[in-house]
Amino acid sequence: MINEARYTTHLPGGHHWSLRLRRGTTLTLTAQEADSNVGLLCYNPENLLERLNLPDTLKCQHTFKLTQGHCLYSDMGRIFASITHDDLGWHDSVGGNLMPHHLLQKGWQPVSYQQAHNDWTLTGFDAFLVELAKYGLGRRDMAANLNLFSRVESDDEGRLRYISGHCQPCQSVTLRFEMDTLVLLHTCPHPLDLSTEYPRRGVDIALGTAEPTTEDDPCYRSRPENARGFANNRLYHLGL
Repeated sequence: MINEARYTTHLPGGHHWSLRLRRGTTLTLTAQEADSNVGLLCYNPENLLERLNLPDTLKCQHTFKLTQGHCLYSDMGRIFASITHDDLGWHDSVGGNLMPHHLLQKGWQPVSYQQAHNDWTLTGFDAFLVELAKYGLGRRDMAANLNLFSRVESDDEGRLRYISGHCQPCQSVTLRFEMDTLVLLHTCPHPLDLSTEYPRRGVDIALGTAEPTTEDDPCYRSRPENARGFANNRLYHLGL
C-alpha cells in the first residue's frame, strides 16, 4: 500500500533533478503534457560503481519494454526499484539520450545558457553530466538510461520508430525503491522526438513510502529471475 505523498514538486521541461532515495520510498511521476519524456539513471550511493544496467534488466525479464510488474536491475544483480503502477504500459529502454549533435540534425536551433538562461536547449546528455558532477562522477560514469513515458518500437529489420501520442496528460508511473538509490532525472526531449521545435514538457514529482516487499508482490512474482534479484537484495542488506 502506498501512503499519501510526503513531498511534491514540479520539474519543468528541459531541466534536471537528482536525489538519494531511501529503501521503501516511492517516486511517482505524472506527465503534464502529451509526449513527455523523463530520462532516468540509478546509482548505489554507498558504492557509485554500481549503477543501472538496462541490458541485464531486459534480459532477466525477457522484454524489450518496461512497465508495471518489472524491476530495474543494477550491474550487481540487485534490484534498484520496482514499477508498481503504470498508466502507459510501455517505457523506452533502448532510445538513449538526446546528444548535442542531435539538435542540428533535427533542425532545433541550439540556444546556450548564456543566451536564454533556463530556457536554453539542454540535451539529456549534458543534463545528466551536471547531476553526475554533484556526486563526483563524470562522463565515464554515464550508463544507458531509461526513457519513461516514451515508446519506441522496432521493425523486423531492427529499425527504431518513435511513437508520437503514446504519453497523454495526467498519465503516471510509480517506482518503489528496493534499496537506497541515487536517482538522476531529466525532462529533455527523447532523441527520436518528431517535434519541429525543441519541446519543453514537464512532469510532477511525488515522493511517498510503501509497505515492505513480500514474496506475493506482483513484481517479485512476475519472473523467477526477479525472485533471485530480491534475494540478492536481502543478502546485501544483511551485509550492511
